[in-house]
Amino acid sequence: MDYYLQILLLVGIFITLSLSLNLINGFCGQFSLGHAGFWGVGAYSSAIFTVFHPLGLPAPINMLVALVIGFLSSAMCGIVIGVPCLRLRGDYLAIATLGFGEILRIIIMNTELVGGPRGFINIPHWANIFWVYAIATLVVLFMLRLKKSAYGRAIIAIREDEIAAENMGVNLFYYKLFSFTVGAGLAGIAGALFAHTQQFLHPSNFTFTWSVVILVMVIFGGMGSISGSIIGAIFLTIIPEVLRFAGGTIAEWRMTIFPILLIVLMLARPEGVFGTREFLEKNGKQI
Repeated sequence: MDYYLQILLLVGIFITLSLSLNLINGFCGQFSLGHAGFWGVGAYSSAIFTVFHPLGLPAPINMLVALVIGFLSSAMCGIVIGVPCLRLRGDYLAIATLGFGEILRIIIMNTELVGGPRGFINIPHWANIFWVYAIATLVVLFMLRLKKSAYGRAIIAIREDEIAAENMGVNLFYYKLFSFTVGAGLAGIAGALFAHTQQFLHPSNFTFTWSVVILVMVIFGGMGSISGSIIGAIFLTIIPEVLRFAGGTIAEWRMTIFPILLIVLMLARPEGVFGTREFLEKNGKQI
């Protein structure tokens, strides 16, 4: 039972993570490869608060404060990284964000306060399945509202054509920085949830590999699709575990079978499961 609960918790956390990256990569069209770094900053900063400086208040209030700290710390890192990097485009931006993500991880690894390479222990178990899915639901609602707002339309216009958007009066740098900062902050919230469900953090949880996994979730579901991010997070979290327990040759070759399934899907449907559309939507209209 604990195993299945753990998978459910990870699904909810990855839904929040994939949505946060979708805001940057899918909605705004900025190719970031350092998202695991923001995830790690939110996890560690919230855990530092709850381990060393918890308020003398009930656990739910402390958890709320931890979520706010996770958001603010990661959002601040997003601003620090975004200001110099968002003037870059394409592969150059991806390389720069990848570098900053690794810098954040190395800093964590060499910080004795949080255990360094040994890991951070004794984190209170203040988050549960209610917290994880309540936050995921709020993030989904936020993304749906943002997508239909003036801010969302400006961000999507940048993705479609930066030159045309700028000629229409869209402040490119402002909206890029907004999406990058908010996306990083939402990843920080996912990090706070991860820390307070796992009760242990290690720098290996936030490597470049995890940035790629989150990116694959976004691409699998469809860049710019909220529904796609949800489906991608569910599928890419559950299917490897299903293959693990398939037994025999399938279990032994699961890490080969799984990428092959993804390759086949990308060849058959390169825009992802939903493309830029949403569930129950046809030709851009709700049905």
